[in-house]
Amino acid sequence: MHVPDGFFDATTSIGTGVASAGAIAVGLRRSADELSDRLAPMAGLVAAFIFALQLLNFPVASGTSGHLLGGALAAVLVGPWVGLVCVSIVLLVQALVFADGGLTAYGLNVILVAIVPAFVGYGVYRLVRALLPANRRAVVAGSAVGAFVSVPVAAAVFAVLFAVGGSIDLEFSSVLTAMVGTHLLIGIGEAAITAAIVSAVVTTRPDLVHGARDLAVDLELRTGTGATVLEAS
Repeated sequence: MHVPDGFFDATTSIGTGVASAGAIAVGLRRSADELSDRLAPMAGLVAAFIFALQLLNFPVASGTSGHLLGGALAAVLVGPWVGLVCVSIVLLVQALVFADGGLTAYGLNVILVAIVPAFVGYGVYRLVRALLPANRRAVVAGSAVGAFVSVPVAAAVFAVLFAVGGSIDLEFSSVLTAMVGTHLLIGIGEAAITAAIVSAVVTTRPDLVHGARDLAVDLELRTGTGATVLEAS
């Protein structure tokens, strides 16, 4: 999904860059309000973990491979706005250090890998949670479905943007079919990885999962004189 330099014309690259910069600016302001002293380290861990996972590719079909996008995972763990910032930082480091995704295409990559997966994935996650009982299994199921849906939606957005400003004249239906078809398979891997990670975290520390804050319970520290209640969130 990482777009290299030269795939899109200058107008599209600049336009998506401006849009991405605006989204990141809002995300930074929201992050400052939402991150507590306890949750700030979680955001750093999420960014580092997604960075590592994006370096690992898994086979898909016909010699192609895919890797985790991570937007939905980040959104469930730390919220969509903070998740957007985390994945955007990962993309910037990858572009500067590993040349994975072009610098002129950075705005495009932020839209495709950070913004769309984070907000589409989190929106689907909230919908699934609303339809299921309020328990940890619903959190895991919602994160898996949200992650799965976010990948082909991001692929479809790529096809639309390519039709608007792609550097090669290709038929829109062909690009859409190829991108969505391949990324449906990648979405399965995305869902499995996201569900496994969210399950591990929510089982032990639901208070650290943004999308499971309603499941967090107060902890009691019992002393000789009584019980002192500690807030879990």
